Amino acid sequence: MNDPSEPYVYLVGAGPGNPGLLTLRALEVLATADVVLYDQLVPKRILDFANPNAETICVRELPGNHPDKYPHIHIMLAENAKLGKRVVRLKGGDPLVFGRGGEEAEALRAAGVAYEIVPGVTAALAAAAFLDMPLTHRNYASAIAFVTGHELPTKPGNKLDWRALANFPGTLAIYMGIARLPLIVAELMKFGKAPSTPAAIIERASTGDMRTVISTLGGLEESRRHAGLESPGLILVGDAVGQRTERSWFESRPLFGQRVLVTRPKDQAAAMLRRLELLGAVPYLMPTVEIRDPDDFGPVDAAIDAFRTTGWDWILFTSANGVHRFFQRLFARGRDVRDLGRTQIAAVGPKTAEALQAYHLKPDFVPGTGYSAATLAVALKHLVAGKRVLFPKANRGRDVIREELSQVATLEAVTVYDQVDAVEPASEIFDALRRGEIRYVTLTSSNIARSFLTACDDTIRDRVARGEIDLITISEETSAAVEALGYRAIAQAVEATTESLIQELIRLAQERTEASEELS
Repeated sequence: MNDPSEPYVYLVGAGPGNPGLLTLRALEVLATADVVLYDQLVPKRILDFANPNAETICVRELPGNHPDKYPHIHIMLAENAKLGKRVVRLKGGDPLVFGRGGEEAEALRAAGVAYEIVPGVTAALAAAAFLDMPLTHRNYASAIAFVTGHELPTKPGNKLDWRALANFPGTLAIYMGIARLPLIVAELMKFGKAPSTPAAIIERASTGDMRTVISTLGGLEESRRHAGLESPGLILVGDAVGQRTERSWFESRPLFGQRVLVTRPKDQAAAMLRRLELLGAVPYLMPTVEIRDPDDFGPVDAAIDAFRTTGWDWILFTSANGVHRFFQRLFARGRDVRDLGRTQIAAVGPKTAEALQAYHLKPDFVPGTGYSAATLAVALKHLVAGKRVLFPKANRGRDVIREELSQVATLEAVTVYDQVDAVEPASEIFDALRRGEIRYVTLTSSNIARSFLTACDDTIRDRVARGEIDLITISEETSAAVEALGYRAIAQAVEATTESLIQELIRLAQERTEASEELS
């Protein structure tokens, strides 16, 4: 049996859905997990923070109906721990607030397995914060009660006292109560809670998908039906609920509720996804290309060896991938950055220059604007004339660097990574596009655009043509690739950077929101 002083199972609160609300400890244990067993309601986005080599299992896949799954969960936790694996049991909200964490801890104790409980932000706290809705207020509420709306029918004793709850001097936060909402409302009013008491239902608190109904206790069920809110949802009741602002700080974010598809490779998409989340969007990730080692490292190795013989006057980088793949191969050959000596470095833009900083290098040249291969080639012509130039690149893409600079310099282009199409037309993302659930598609390179659009079927093509799906590109080259396939980009970034693309997305979304408000 494992050393009981060393935890092997971690009961972790995943929070309400927004990845930014994960605790530091949750991130630590996820990053080192061998197995992650997660609840169905935990967003897949949270799994992005898990060890990429971990086995991930949704409890939905376990045998039996909902109540029958728990013995299987307990057995799986204990058995994996006894094999020496670090197991994360990932639960929405907080493990000990209607999360059955107490039962799982009890089962682990009985099995002699050491564990640690990592608290998470529970839905009521997140809903209050993201809606500017106080749970306590010195003039209206001095207490909070967390209440289950789905009490176990066979529970022995200590059942909910609706009389006491109706007279509770504060805010009621009722979890899992949507299916029993008419009964809950009737019980509270039966024992004296005024029908005019402020009340709310919040769905998917803290995310861009958040939907809210603000009403009174007496009108709550009718308001819910009219808005179409369904389980799961949180019910808040109390005078403090009425003190919320008309539009919260989160609902005021420029991309709140906008559904945006990111098509970059997964290992490059994290910053963009997080930026969109912070702007209130609902981001989707569908990598359209995969980065792999080239089939033949021979040309790259020969170019690296040449640093110690004929040397290179310049080395040009047109992507962060090119930077990382070149230096990974340099180090794999037993070399280091000293081999570059006096070689001058050019980078296509600020992100590529930022990638060089990881190797303590600063580019000698970055174009002032444009940030495209064409801009770099034109700007470098007079600098590299008569020089020996090395260009580490992808296996595909425009040959503008080679075409322009070969006219004035001795240029060697070597493939340091391959881009391979990775689109899955049968994926859930394509289904969401066909249903019209995603409004914006971001395309950050010509290769990504070609890979994605080639996989689109007639249904998606028709939605694009009707303006129901908007394509936003990062550069003129990417827009040209879109048009060559018979599509049209609705907007293009002013500069070839992710941030510029996002700013264009914000502009477009705000224009559409203003136009919609004028029509209404």
